[in-house]
This record gives sequence, structure tokens and C-alpha cells, in this order.
Amino acid sequence: MNSKFAFYVLKRLILALVTIFLVITITFFVMHAVPGGPFLSEKAPSAAVTAALESKFGLDKPVFEQYLTYLGDVAHFDFGPSIKQRGKDVSEVIMTGFSTSAKLGGAAALAAIVLGLIFGSIAAVFHNKPGDKIIMVISTAFVAMPSFIAATLLLLIFSIKLGVLPANGTQPGGMVLPVVALALYPLSYIIRLTRSSTLDVLGQDYIRTARAKGLKPVKILFKHSLRNAVTPVITYAGPMVAYIVTGSLVVEKILAVPGLGKEFIDSITSRDYTMIMGTTIFLAALVVVMMLISDILYKVFDPRVDLT
Repeated sequence: MNSKFAFYVLKRLILALVTIFLVITITFFVMHAVPGGPFLSEKAPSAAVTAALESKFGLDKPVFEQYLTYLGDVAHFDFGPSIKQRGKDVSEVIMTGFSTSAKLGGAAALAAIVLGLIFGSIAAVFHNKPGDKIIMVISTAFVAMPSFIAATLLLLIFSIKLGVLPANGTQPGGMVLPVVALALYPLSYIIRLTRSSTLDVLGQDYIRTARAKGLKPVKILFKHSLRNAVTPVITYAGPMVAYIVTGSLVVEKILAVPGLGKEFIDSITSRDYTMIMGTTIFLAALVVVMMLISDILYKVFDPRVDLT
């Protein structure tokens, strides 16, 4: 089993590396196929200035040569200098922004998992009772709501109307609204997932045996049923991170959070090609790595999974 598990991990690792390579390749050639150029602005530079800038950033070389150079640089986590942010490397900007985004995403993911397991278990225990119906109605509503809509509504209610929370992510308490906005969808999905899997587990024979032995309902729920019902939640962890990462792009811009999402949106509007490419590759690699970890943990928590 150990050798089979090691082979599975190696296979998944190779697939992850191939995926990241394809993302790098597609991103590079798509950005070079975009009409115009990174130096276009309302006041277009002269041909001589454009030529000098292209020479400085290596854009005057053949595309394939640029591609090979870029592959070598990315392998060393070097995405080159930012075209619009003078004196800053893309890697530096990414890590600075990601430190904020990681805290935001980590808090949102933790809140979604913990509260999702709790409310999902409560809904399962009180199946078809008023508590279950209320939880399911609310979770269904938030599942259908994108994070940027949730962020806008939260901003309107708690910042503009009530004035109880700041609208700027840099102010004290300013991270509350972004965390809630990013956590609402995965929280609601985990509630539904936990409820469904817990109901399935509660109907198993070993749960009936535990009840016949006189074990307390709380112990049955948390020691026996929830431990087995949590497996689908682990599987969802990878896609959840992908949702939070992609959702934070717009949420950070709406709520003025100085994270990686805000940098990415700003780089698009300013045509900062190196920043766009570096951020896209970094976020894609992050999602791939989280999916890889999710697949491995799925097998660790459920040994019955067939390693194919």
C-alpha cells in the first residue's frame, strides 16, 4: 500500500507540474497575442521611446526566444520587473500582496469549514425540523450569491447604511467584511455537504449499534458520524481554495483590501503585462498545489479510496 500510495503521489505531482507548465505557456503566448502593447497610454510614446522600452524589457527579441528566457526565469520565481510600478519586481509585489490575501483567504476558509461542519451537523440532527429548514433556506440563498455581490451588499448595509464597519480594508476592523463575503458561499456549500453526508452516516449499522449501547447523541455525532462525514468536505477543500482565490480578486478591489487581487485588477487596467502574467501563473500554481494536497488528504482520511 505504501508503494502504491507513493506512486499515486508521484503521478499527481507530475500532473500538477504539467498543468503549471501549460498555464505558463498559454499565459505567455496569449499575452503576446493581445493587440496593442504594454506601453500604450493616452499619450502614446514616440517610436524611439517605444523601441528603447522594448529593448529594456527584452520585447525586441523573437517570441520563442523570449518564451525560453521566461521559462528559465519563472523556474527561479523571477517574473521580471513590473512595467508600470517603477523599481519593483513582480515577485516582490506578488509576495507583498499575497501576505494580505493569504490572511484573508485563510480566515475565510477556516470560518467556512468550522461553521459549515457545525451548522451542517445541526441540520442533520434536526432533520426536517424547523432548525434544519431555516439553515437550508439560508444556505441555499447564499450558494446562489457570487462573492462580489455579497461584498457589495455587505458594504451597502454595514458600512454605508449602518456605519458599524469600515469600508476600507486597511482600517481597523476592515477585514471583517472581506472575510464574510468570501466565506459565505463555501460556508453554505459545506453546510449542505455536511448535512447530506451526516444523514447518510447516521443511517449506517454501526451508528445504530452505538445508540443501542447507550452512547450519548453528542458523542455519536462528533466521535463516530462526523469523523466519517467529513471526507467530502476534505475533497471540497481544493475547489474551495480556488473559489476564494478567484473571488478575492474582485472582493479586494470592492472593499479596498491591499492584497494580490487588487494588484491583479490594477495590472489589467494599466496594461502591466509582466504583472498580469506573473499573478496569473502564481494564482494558477496555488490552486493546482491546493488541489494536489486535497487529493492526497482525501486518501489519507479515507483509505478505502481506490488509487487510480
